[in-house]
Amino acid sequence: MDPTPPASSPSDPSPADRKRWRRMLADEREESKVYRDLAGRRTGDEREILLGLADAEERHSDHWAHLLGSDAAAIGRGSLRMRLLAFLGRRFGSVFVLALAQRAETRSPYRGDADATPAMAADERIHEEVVRGLAVRGRARVSGTFRAAVFGANDGLISNLSLVLGVIGGGASRTTILLTGIAGLLSGALSMGAGEFVSVRSQRELLAASAPDTSDARTILPQLDVDANELALVYRARGIPAEEARRQAEEVLRSNDPAADVEATTPDGDGSDVIGTSVGAAVSSFLFFATGAAVPIIPFVVGLQGVTAVVVSAVLVGLALMLTGATVGVLSGGPPLRRALRQLAIGAGAAAVTYGLGTLFGAALG
Repeated sequence: MDPTPPASSPSDPSPADRKRWRRMLADEREESKVYRDLAGRRTGDEREILLGLADAEERHSDHWAHLLGSDAAAIGRGSLRMRLLAFLGRRFGSVFVLALAQRAETRSPYRGDADATPAMAADERIHEEVVRGLAVRGRARVSGTFRAAVFGANDGLISNLSLVLGVIGGGASRTTILLTGIAGLLSGALSMGAGEFVSVRSQRELLAASAPDTSDARTILPQLDVDANELALVYRARGIPAEEARRQAEEVLRSNDPAADVEATTPDGDGSDVIGTSVGAAVSSFLFFATGAAVPIIPFVVGLQGVTAVVVSAVLVGLALMLTGATVGVLSGGPPLRRALRQLAIGAGAAAVTYGLGTLFGAALG
């Protein structure tokens, strides 16, 4: 596509127009670099897809460069958001970067820009879906361990802060508070790790039990009667409608290699690669719960006491909750700030209730 200016482009652009074009050009160049950096860390299909996206962004760069003419040579860096994305792409190349890139494509201004061509606006809409697909692949690869890590950290933060505030409300001494926090950290981390191990192991065993067994296909299938057999029932049991199951069974048995055909109709894998390993989930959950649970007791470990220790503990936990909430928001494609505030509200609510109950029980027992 030739980077010719649109008919609606002003013949004598204002300084504001040229400033906007320069910003668009710089951002497109940064975005192209992001995709090329990510492609350098991928192989096969994903690499080709990312390089295709980079080529498209360079076409858009050519459009703005054409409008700017000689001014295009003096273009600086892109926006802070795009520079951050490029930095993360060079350093990490992870699903986190793809999630940010997806949000960047979603916010493309071309749909309402008079100087962008309709083809460019359509490109960006397609790019959003392409990056969404790549991000889904990445999320699937890390979903099991990531889920355990996020849940572990959140549980550690909220449960141990609530536990510590509960005994503070009951009038416990600094030593008791510290011992309670350490006990909560260890017991909770061990419980979370064991729970994740059992959960993921059970899920993998369930998936393995549900996966079709084709080990005897090459021995059994060639011996079946072409006109009277139960192969169609196998397909019907997998959810295929009766007529389609019968037709598929007939095609398989009349082929040159029935066993190869029936293996080809079997889904690849059993889905266990999506949920991760039981050991990985358990270790991740243990470590992240312990890390989260350590945050509320840091002020008491370093010797702070009274209201100062409580305030510092609450602030540290609040910041950590917002960080985990924002991370989940980015990876899920949702608004990070909203997810961060939601996590903060949940943690604050749980801590306030526990502190209140601790105060009531402390007064009743005192």
